[in-house]
Formats: sequence, structure tokens, C-alpha cells
Amino acid sequence: MTDGRAAPPRWVLLGTLLFTLLVPGTVVGVVPWWITRWRLADALLARAGGALILVVGSPLFLSFLARFVREGHGTPAPVAPPQHLVVGGPFRWTRNPGYVGVLMLLVGQALLFASLRVLLYAGCVALAFHAFVVLYEEPVLARQFGAEYDEYRRRVPRWLPRAPRPR
Repeated sequence: MTDGRAAPPRWVLLGTLLFTLLVPGTVVGVVPWWITRWRLADALLARAGGALILVVGSPLFLSFLARFVREGHGTPAPVAPPQHLVVGGPFRWTRNPGYVGVLMLLVGQALLFASLRVLLYAGCVALAFHAFVVLYEEPVLARQFGAEYDEYRRRVPRWLPRAPRPR
């Protein structure tokens, strides 16, 4: 590890994989498939735009997962949260890169499959994410990490990515 911390326990990686298959796998895979049966849009421009968003959103989501394991020594699941505040990688630009990545994957699929229903579903998922972050996640992180989280919250926006502010 480059930050001087010990390697995360193996269960953290396994827990993250299991959580990812069950929760984001359902939100981003099963539900859009159920809505669209993954039939591609007729319009080439819609397919290309959707594919581009998927190509950009996938590494963002994967980086979020890797950071939770390597830097946070925890999982995205609330039952096994990170032991350290995660602030590296995409967390420098937005406090919620995992949620942003999931929403990008949903919007990308909405375009790729020309599905207004998937787009509406993405809007509902965004509202649920916002409520969860504001009502649960942020208060828990403030209690767990105190001043470290307060300072991070001052520097990094909740949703819309931007270049990091100096400390």
C-alpha cells in the first residue's frame, strides 16, 4: 500500500464483490434488462451516445469500488462500511462517485436502448440516492470521521464533479 496502511482483509474484497453483484447488479443490470430486454435503439446517434456514457461511467464505478477496498478497508454496503475516509481517485472530484457512476450507466443504457422508461427509472434512482446520502450517509460519516469529513465536505461537492480545491 502506498499510504503506509496494511493491506485490507480479504473479506473486504469478497464482501464488495457480493454487494456489487446483488445491489448495483440489480439496479444497473437486472432492472434495465427487465425494462428493455437490451434491444438496441434504431438511431445510431442514440446508441453511440449511450455507449460513450457507458464507457465513461464504467471505470468511474470500478474505481469507486477499488478505492473502498484499498483505501477504505471496507465495502459499499452499510453493514461493512470503510474504516478510513475515502478521498482519493474519483473521490477528489465528487463525494459520491459510485452513485454518479451508477446513474451514468443507467442514462447510458436509456440512450443505448432508446428507453424513456429506463431514463425515468434513472431519475427515480437519483432521487433515492440523494435521500439516502442526505438522510443517512452524510450524518453517519460526520459522526464516524468528524473534522476530517467536515473538511472533505467543504472541499469536494456532493454530486457534480469539479477539479479538487487545494487544502
